[in-house]
Amino acid sequence: MSRDSLFPTYSPPNIRFAAGEGSWLTDIQGRRYLDFIAGISVNTLGHAHPALVAALHDQAQKLWHLSNMFDVPGQSKLAQRYCDLTFADRVFFTNSGAESIECALKSARRYHAANGDPDRVNVIGFEGAFHGRTYATINAAGNPKYLEGFGPPLPGYVQAPFGDIEALKALVGPDTAAILIEPVQGEGGLRAAPVDYLEGLRKLCNEHGVLLIYDEVQCGAGRTGQLFAHQWSDKAAPDIMAVAKGVGGGFPLGMCLATEAVARHMTPGTHGTTYGGNALAVAVGAAILDHITEKGFLDNVSVRSAQLRGGLESLRSQYPDLIVEIRGKGLLTGFKVSGIANTDFRDALRESGLLVGIAGDNVIRLAPPLNVKPEEIDEALAKLASSLAGFTSKTGRLASASS
Repeated sequence: MSRDSLFPTYSPPNIRFAAGEGSWLTDIQGRRYLDFIAGISVNTLGHAHPALVAALHDQAQKLWHLSNMFDVPGQSKLAQRYCDLTFADRVFFTNSGAESIECALKSARRYHAANGDPDRVNVIGFEGAFHGRTYATINAAGNPKYLEGFGPPLPGYVQAPFGDIEALKALVGPDTAAILIEPVQGEGGLRAAPVDYLEGLRKLCNEHGVLLIYDEVQCGAGRTGQLFAHQWSDKAAPDIMAVAKGVGGGFPLGMCLATEAVARHMTPGTHGTTYGGNALAVAVGAAILDHITEKGFLDNVSVRSAQLRGGLESLRSQYPDLIVEIRGKGLLTGFKVSGIANTDFRDALRESGLLVGIAGDNVIRLAPPLNVKPEEIDEALAKLASSLAGFTSKTGRLASASS
């Protein structure tokens, strides 16, 4: 079917999917694909999970949408559950990650204004970051590729080198409102911030009265083996956190979580959303959280993560000229390739029946459903090995002697 009626913002491959189940997608010709990108870290429980289907079906028969002019069934309960599981005292529901970041940025500036410092507006982000496609979020990330053609950059946003605490300290000043970071960068090449670095950020923010904002849109919702990636430490809690993607499992749902000190200044009229946290979304979100918090679920994510990473390390030892670095954390992982464009390798894997993503710095991104089966990881690794062998043959580059 022609895409002429759509904005030309995407150029998808010539595949039309008809159905999905678990970690698998089926196209209109009946061919099955192993899905190791999961809607870009969205399909937490894979495709058509029975519990999510049931939650959506049950709620759809009762009430779809009210707007936030009224009390939305399930909203307060889901918000309280997330508050009980995190640093947060309050939640603002959204539809997407970009909206969650927008709320976080506004909340940070509002906090300082309400506390008598309205000129404290600057936000320090990090090179390689991605926070969404709205005007504010592309400025927060500062990637020239996404800023081109949209007029002058917004004031109040600067970027520090990722992982360099001394360079960051040099940027912090009396006009700094917040530091915004992804604990694991997605688009930036699957770079995971070490735990001690996040702890250092928390300490730095405390020393200067700066708010710490985490963008856990992609690395949250259990993807690293903790409910949220920063929770690998109990000394790195943020003041504000933006989440989306996996918390909705495929249904549009996001959240901005914040402490009482921050959230209490977002009074009526300061922010809003028409669809955010509608009855359908919170019903699915509650079902997702039920599964993520089920005993043993996150432990199993860590086990499957170790299986996948171990397999990737083995492939790296066999093909050291092609795989130069394993990156990421948990089931948001991947590897940097050399001598191959990551787009070419992604396309070859798709031809073999394995769906993966790409990221910056020539990285292949793997983000399967969190309930991926061990045999599915084995199959993905086998397809990766076959494609690596094929590229070795084409390029004439040698695998290691142990292969």
